Amino acid sequence: MWIEEYTREILGLLIILYLIISLIIRSKRTYIPVWSIMAFSAFITVITGLVKFDEIGFVIDIDVILFLIGMFSLVGFCEYTGLLSAISSWYISKFKSRYSIIYASSFLFGILSAFAVNDTVALMGPPIAYIISKAIDIDPKFMFLLLAYSLTIGSVMTPIGNPQNVLIAIQSGIPAPFIQFFIKLIIPTIINLIILPLILIKIFKIENKSIDISLIPHESIKDKREALISGIGLAITVVILVLNDYLELLGLPHVYNRGFIPFIIAAGIYILSKNPRKIIANVDWGTIVFFITMFITMEGIWRSGILKPFLTLMLPSKIGILESIISITFISIALSQVLSNVPFVKLFITFLKEIGYGSKDINIWLTLATASTIAGNLTILGAASNIIILENIESKMNTSITFKEFFKIGLIITIVNMLIYLIFLIS
Repeated sequence: MWIEEYTREILGLLIILYLIISLIIRSKRTYIPVWSIMAFSAFITVITGLVKFDEIGFVIDIDVILFLIGMFSLVGFCEYTGLLSAISSWYISKFKSRYSIIYASSFLFGILSAFAVNDTVALMGPPIAYIISKAIDIDPKFMFLLLAYSLTIGSVMTPIGNPQNVLIAIQSGIPAPFIQFFIKLIIPTIINLIILPLILIKIFKIENKSIDISLIPHESIKDKREALISGIGLAITVVILVLNDYLELLGLPHVYNRGFIPFIIAAGIYILSKNPRKIIANVDWGTIVFFITMFITMEGIWRSGILKPFLTLMLPSKIGILESIISITFISIALSQVLSNVPFVKLFITFLKEIGYGSKDINIWLTLATASTIAGNLTILGAASNIIILENIESKMNTSITFKEFFKIGLIITIVNMLIYLIFLIS
């Protein structure tokens, strides 16, 4: 028995080391997809017996997978029709000075990421950020960093803003997650989106001056009918998710498996499109594969027992609300740099449940969502959206942001972000 337990721990350690080393290598070799790294670790997990073949179906959370497929379909449809670009162009063209455009961009990227998933904004954002930087004559790195930090901040305030929030909203069991996230996190998120440009303006020494940006929103629309359908589909999904939360709060019949809502709406929208093959091709299937294999890998690492002593040392049992929030904040920010935030959250949810945290500990789960997300503002490796932006600007715009450049600014922003969020989470 002791030998078997020791073997499991060694296997768990090897898988963690493989993930860390692979992610570090990937930061230099961006042609390696993150999902392929996770997929191979899932292969190792199953082959070594940490998760048996017959257990795979029970380990994968189908609710999360269907949620992601549905949301990626709807948002991919909006992106394909040019609707998201048109909204961005219309919004930015309303501002006439450097500072106003910079602040407007912070809100634009932040709000879009809250409802269109941050990885989607990371894909569509770099071209918009580059155009703005040229139009107002500033260093493109300023706008790329603003994009990376603001979409991370903005994605905090809804359970659909990023993949780790989806995990927490579904697996924690908190009641009415959409409403809980929004009520508690919207104000500190807006404050952080205001402070972010101020910090970057000071660091880059940007001077204000009048600017006239001529962007024609309707030119971004490829097909008005398709854009209308995609916009209505996404709006209906968000409305139904919110209404479903209200029904739960009122104790009325509601949909428990929330992931089915965007999936079913997306299934209905496909038939209305002129080119459904294009829409389904726009779905980020790499992220879907990442999640499926991540569930398998993280279950194997958890069963190995390798991380439990460390987590137990940091948080030995369910403690007071203030101590819990502070401990979870530090653990989340630190381990998200090692495992990346989504795999870390999957592991930590299991741990928190084991030591007694449940669906009524709303602020605890919101702290986990906030800290694991804001961890993406500390280093490039802290969030997948950072890697997406970096890969985009390196491959298409002949520029880059180094680990050191990101960290020097990210450290300041992360500290400010978390201090503001903690004030609201502790109260």
